[in-house]
Amino acid sequence: MNPPNYKRLLEAVQFHPLFQGLEQSTALSLVSECELKTYGRNETMLEAEAPRQGLMLLLKGVAEVTVEGGEVLEVVQKGEMIGFSSLASFLGAAPPDEKPSHTVQVRTVEEVEALLIPFSVLEKRWEDQNVHDYLLGQVSVRLKDVYGSLAEQVKLARAFSEKDSLILRVQDIMTTSLARVAPETAVQEAARLMSEQRTSSVLVMEGDELRGIITERDIVQRVVARGEHLSSPAKAVMTPAPVTVSRFAYFYEAISDMLLKGIKHLPVVDGSRTIGIVTLSDLFRKKNAGVLSTIKRIEACDEATLQEIKPAIYEITDTLIKEQVPVFTLLDVVTSLYDRVVARIVDLAAENLGRRDAGFAFFQMGSSGRGEQFMLTDQDHFLVYGEGGDPAYFKKLGSEITRLFEKAGYARCEGRMMASEEEWRGSIGQWQDRVRQWMLQSTNENLLAAQNFFSYRFVAGDKDVARKLEEGVRELLGRSKIFLFRLAQEERTQVIPELDQPIRSLFKIGRKSIDMKKEVLFPYHHSLQILALLHGVLGGTPVEKTGLLVKKGVLIPAFAADLKAASSQILSLYIRMRWEGKGTVLQFAALSTREKDELILSLRTLGELQSMVFARFPL
Repeated sequence: MNPPNYKRLLEAVQFHPLFQGLEQSTALSLVSECELKTYGRNETMLEAEAPRQGLMLLLKGVAEVTVEGGEVLEVVQKGEMIGFSSLASFLGAAPPDEKPSHTVQVRTVEEVEALLIPFSVLEKRWEDQNVHDYLLGQVSVRLKDVYGSLAEQVKLARAFSEKDSLILRVQDIMTTSLARVAPETAVQEAARLMSEQRTSSVLVMEGDELRGIITERDIVQRVVARGEHLSSPAKAVMTPAPVTVSRFAYFYEAISDMLLKGIKHLPVVDGSRTIGIVTLSDLFRKKNAGVLSTIKRIEACDEATLQEIKPAIYEITDTLIKEQVPVFTLLDVVTSLYDRVVARIVDLAAENLGRRDAGFAFFQMGSSGRGEQFMLTDQDHFLVYGEGGDPAYFKKLGSEITRLFEKAGYARCEGRMMASEEEWRGSIGQWQDRVRQWMLQSTNENLLAAQNFFSYRFVAGDKDVARKLEEGVRELLGRSKIFLFRLAQEERTQVIPELDQPIRSLFKIGRKSIDMKKEVLFPYHHSLQILALLHGVLGGTPVEKTGLLVKKGVLIPAFAADLKAASSQILSLYIRMRWEGKGTVLQFAALSTREKDELILSLRTLGELQSMVFARFPL
């Protein structure tokens, strides 16, 4: 290392307690005994069981201290040190010939610069009382945090050991006695077998190969209703190539498959072999006997029973939250249920009004548009109809939809962003003119309307109408870079906060809380929205937008994975807060050690996305 580098290093560490207060020549001499080390992303800094040569001070980047299996004990950042467990040997508390007992390893989260401070330097500074106090304080904090982390893991392990825990596998629930017939077997024989074995489905198999499945519903709809002859072969009425699930899948994965794909029977496979079957009834009987009945109430709802929807979905959501189902799986399941409700409401409204003269598409905005609605909030939706449609009819339809939403438990939008309002319904051409106006006159009011509009997701109605709307809007965006610049400029007023030092640090940071909705989620969603619009990606959930940006080469897969992990952690905290009635402001004191560290990393990742947007629209 060249001498100028020593001076640079001294500037970087001169205020650290190990070097603070020394004459420059003495400090420079000590720094020259140290070694600067650099590591790439996801690189191992210290192996478990490897001998330690001293303490490592992070000058740049973030690292994780992990145990075997990848469990994170703590996150170490710029200004913090690694290797305190080796002080026992340095202080003579451990026999000099004892085999290293370090059972943790240290890996980088991002590029790291670290200064290796050998024990010889610590020995020279050992008589300084400030150094004593600093090291004692750091060891005390680390001990407290590691104990806290271990306590959290023991608590989770105990929770998971319950028989109805998150780690329950499909193989623990499935039925292994299979009702099976060959493809050429008569439908009547398949029905008789179902009756004898008291099962609601039969597998159609050719040898060991699964060809299809026949359910009681299939027999009613495809045989009885159509007048199909009972001597017809099973292959004529079966559902071919049915969805299957691995025996090792978790129960919530099977629930997600069933709800999202609208099925109630899942053959269970082990590789290429079919070894069992699991039904929706099996899953919810095992987890919560009342959940299945709530799903049935949702599917059969009419105007008189709309008020039952909210408690029904809340019951399912509560079950998934208590089971600690991963947040995106939870949101997928709950969103699929809300979408069924929305489609039913739209159908009811259309039935109440009678015949219409044009197709229409119904879109959700806000949290529902992002696929993140887990509680019934206010209404955010708009209506688009085909050219030539009767405005008077669709005015009534928008009002009827809004009325039925209210009956289901949705409050009316305070900003009046609902299909019942003239500004939020119209023909395809009217909507294109409206969006063009927002882009040409980028007032604060128009920018707010555009931000809400571009959080849309098509939910019900005519897909062709939705497609034509998107084609027109995408063409407008190609000529509206100034509009996107104004959105980015507005975003600069709400920069995602970055907590440079760990919240658990001895040197307390100024703020004690953060508004997860206003300071984190809104800026994140808006940043992703701007980046997506810039590259022609319009509606959809954040996960869908991120995936499309990866396909277009805008985001690299590694950063997209980081983004998903960060948003998952933020949403998990947010959902827990809201579900427990604690509002949107997160108090740092309520977080566990691991949650604090993860929050810091998550905010940094979301901040990188926001910075990416700012870089594309410099002032």
